Amino acid sequence: MSDPKKLFIKTYGCQMNVYDSERMAEALGGSGYVQTETADDADMILLNTCHIREKAAEKIYSELGRLKGLKTSNPDLKIGVAGCVAQAEGQEIMRRQPAVDLVVGPQSYHRLPEMEAKTREGAKALDTDFPEEDKFEHLAKRPKASRGPTAFLTVQEGCDKFCAFCVVPYTRGAEVSRPAERVLTEARDLVERGVREITLLGQNVNAYHGAGADGDWTLSKLIRELAKIEELKRIRFTTSHPNDMDDDLIAAHGDCEKLMPYLHLPVQSGSDKVLKAMNRKHTAEEYIRLIERFREARPDILLSGDFIVGFPGETDQDFEDTLALVEEVRYGQCYSFKYSTRPGTPAAEREQVDEDVKGERLQRLQALLTRQQVEIQNSMVGREVGVLFEKQGRLDGQLIGKSDYLHAVHVQAPTALLGTVARVRISASSTNSLAGDLITD
Repeated sequence: MSDPKKLFIKTYGCQMNVYDSERMAEALGGSGYVQTETADDADMILLNTCHIREKAAEKIYSELGRLKGLKTSNPDLKIGVAGCVAQAEGQEIMRRQPAVDLVVGPQSYHRLPEMEAKTREGAKALDTDFPEEDKFEHLAKRPKASRGPTAFLTVQEGCDKFCAFCVVPYTRGAEVSRPAERVLTEARDLVERGVREITLLGQNVNAYHGAGADGDWTLSKLIRELAKIEELKRIRFTTSHPNDMDDDLIAAHGDCEKLMPYLHLPVQSGSDKVLKAMNRKHTAEEYIRLIERFREARPDILLSGDFIVGFPGETDQDFEDTLALVEEVRYGQCYSFKYSTRPGTPAAEREQVDEDVKGERLQRLQALLTRQQVEIQNSMVGREVGVLFEKQGRLDGQLIGKSDYLHAVHVQAPTALLGTVARVRISASSTNSLAGDLITD
């Protein structure tokens, strides 16, 4: 019996890519591959790429330049590029880097086994189609091996919003929702394998409208049905768009106990002029009113968001409007970036803000967001929270987990609690984490 082939996957970008990488590994498992932690001893290397950040494609080409040297010691090594850069660059990747054997877009990775077989015959394999078939239906069923207590589960893909700065509609395609029963079946499967917290994923996850026997399901209906799975203790979802929020999803944060009090809701700017230029189709005031409704439903909800500074045409006053929105909302976590052009998007053709101005604005925004994050994290001291223990810490007898609010928490606790949710009283706050004491009474 021959030794199994080794697969190394390097994942860039968002949680959806993490999920996709898991499914790619499962798809290739049927072709005799097992995963390895290093590229050096791999028989196949896959770069699962993201096109959102600045110079994403050039970073991938740089990585490919380093990896091609491994073919000297292993001529049978196959190198593949998957994900959004693969979708955007296609044949150009193979032209610029002949060491690449396989290029597959994010909607076609269910075809990886056939593509891999083609490369073993000495041919190149390229597939960046948006196939009509549902890739999830053509993937092998997930293996029953036990796994960690948290998992991502993609329920929706693509985007119809066409924000002026974003490539997602071009690399992921139109909005598509997975059928409700298929999502529920996969969730039950994960729970059987030891998962206790599921994060539902989508480019615009709250645009979910999955087909069900009784008509299309909304995200809130899906969440309420998932909550009926007894051993599933926690549900989260990301990423949402303000324009896709409905009343029942807001209400679910108040009446669905398993839906965690955490909401990631990007706004990008506090200036109505900039929001219009971004094609966001909502105002700053509408966003703030939406946040107020969530807080009415769940007063302790922790908010997270995304911001872009230096979008073309952003003035000093526009940026001050963003700071004012941040002051009003108060974020427990946030992601903020300088605007960078994406070829093919409308904003790329507009007059750009000076890089020094972008940098100064980003520093000011991040300083404000960091202050808010620290204040909110410090306010957790003395509170009782639920913690799902995920792994052992560096200290003897220490476990690390995530609170209801997604804070990392360190606790002295027996290893028997791994994979369970326990009550913890927070005793201290430090950079990016909390410490707590197990409540045993």
